[in-house]
Formats: sequence, structure tokens, C-alpha cells
Amino acid sequence: MSTRAVVRAESWPVRGEFRIARGARRAVEVVVVELHQDGMVGRGECMPYARYGESIDSVRYQIETAWPKIEIEGPDRRLRLQRMKPGAARNALDCALWDLDAKLRAEPVWSLLRFPSPPGVIRTMRTVSVAAPDEMHEAAARLAGNAVLKVKVDGGTDLERIAAVHEAAPRAQLVVDANESWSASQLERWLEELPRYGVTVLEQPLAAGSDQALTGLQSPLHLCADESFHHRKSFCDIEGCYDMVNVKLDKAGGLTEALRCVEEARRRGLALMVGCMVSTSLAIEPALLLAGSADFVDLDGSLLLEADREGARHNAEAGMLVPSPTIWGGS
Repeated sequence: MSTRAVVRAESWPVRGEFRIARGARRAVEVVVVELHQDGMVGRGECMPYARYGESIDSVRYQIETAWPKIEIEGPDRRLRLQRMKPGAARNALDCALWDLDAKLRAEPVWSLLRFPSPPGVIRTMRTVSVAAPDEMHEAAARLAGNAVLKVKVDGGTDLERIAAVHEAAPRAQLVVDANESWSASQLERWLEELPRYGVTVLEQPLAAGSDQALTGLQSPLHLCADESFHHRKSFCDIEGCYDMVNVKLDKAGGLTEALRCVEEARRRGLALMVGCMVSTSLAIEPALLLAGSADFVDLDGSLLLEADREGARHNAEAGMLVPSPTIWGGS
């Protein structure tokens, strides 16, 4: 029987405001794919990202034009799917196809992947958005019970911001995420100062394409590639520049490729962060399958929303992610 694809856009309000170097969000716009077959429905979600040339309309178009060609492949449709350009559209389709396969076979995705057990409860780092130092101090104080905080910065008064977060949450390990906003001179001035504020990871300080400036840099902390790292072909581009990669399903183009990225990162001896876009739990649930392999888990995207999908079981107060097979991946 044929598989019918239904594609729609949704808007989910953010709690307060989420701000990074590239701007602020008060709502997140996502694309949801439903694959209907034999009375079963497989779902996937992605968040089109303008930084990567994506929009709601472009992603919907990619999905709606690609699926008819993929669907006719029958048993080989996952192979055909991998020929799509990596990105948000392929991610939504790939995750929807995994979910559908799990339901048609009455076997959860973790079992289809031959994992020894389902994902358990996972603690995620929490995010402090870019703001004035006193506002970030206040935000960090509310999250001070978390073991790891991600600190968003933008190339402005960043050392003051980081110091303010550290003062409010002195026991927390800090991951500073510049989202490409630092200059080489800022990196040189600030890098050696960061460990004194509890910083253990610096994520994407320079613009993607400027990574060679990091070659041979003696860093006192992990340097993590995010915007410079998308899928397995990216490993060659970042070699010698970073010792950690941030694997996200929307960048990789789905769970299938993200799992391969995790395997390759381990083979190369790189540390691993598993990240996400701001999204609902429909996008977070597949990423939980990667979290058990990660050194750092940054999957609080759904915890930043005013409300989440029906059936979500996460505990935002404690920063705990509790898998929900009713949302995605169950049989």
C-alpha cells in the first residue's frame, strides 16, 4: 500500500524570549511531516533555519516534491531518502519514516536500531540567553541547580556576562556558545580567561569558514564545532581545528546520518555534544537516542517553550528529559 505524506507548519510560543548572537525568538516555527500507511502514522519535526538558507516554504517544498519520488522506491526508500540534501527537510522525513517503521513492525525504534535498551532519563544542560550581565545573572540564578549551563554570547561584553553567570551558579560547568560572533582578536584575549569562570567548552567562536585560524591553537578547554559541522563530510573541513563536534539532527539531515556522525566522531577520538534547535518534543525524542553516547547533552529546546506536545514527560524544573514513546519512536 502507498504511503501518503502530510506536511504542515506550526508555531509554538517561546517562554519569554530566546536570544542568541543572530537575534531573538518569541516563537518557533516548525514543519511537521506525517506519513500515513495501513492505518499507522509516523511523525517527524524539523526547524527550518535561515542561517542555512532554509525557510518554512523552502522546507515544505523540498518535502512535498521529494516524497513522491522516495515513496515509489518501496523497501529501498530510506536509501533514496539519503540522496536528498542534508538539512531540515530530510530530517523531518527520516524521523517520520523511522516512526512509521516502528509502528508498522510493532517494534520501537531503539530496537530496530539494535540498541541494547531504550533511552533512559537524561539530564540536559540548560541555556542562558544573551542579555545584559545583570539579566544573565538573574537567569543563571534560577538555573543554578543544573550541573551544566550553556551561556549564549554575541561578541559584546561577553567576559562580563560569563562572569555574571559564574557568580550566580558557581558550581555549574559552563559551555560558552558564541554562534560565530567573536573575532580572532577577541578569541585571543578571552580564551585563557575562560577557565577561571568555570568554562570547559567554547562552541563556535569564529565564523564558519574561518576555522583554520584555530589550527594549532593551544586551548585550555574544548573547542566545539557547531555551524562548521553538519554531517560526515564536515569532518574533513574541521580536522585539526576542533576537538568536539555538536551533532544536531536538523543539520545532519536525520537520525540515520546523525548516528553515523556519532560513530565517526568516536572513531576520530573527538568529544561529542548532542544538540538541537528550539523545537517541540517531537524533534527532541529522536535525539535522545544519541544522548547516551554524548559527553554533553544540549537538548533543552522543548523546555524553552510555553507548552509542549501532548504526552511530553520532561521535567523542566530539574532539567530532566524523560522519553515518551507516545510522541515518537514507540511501537
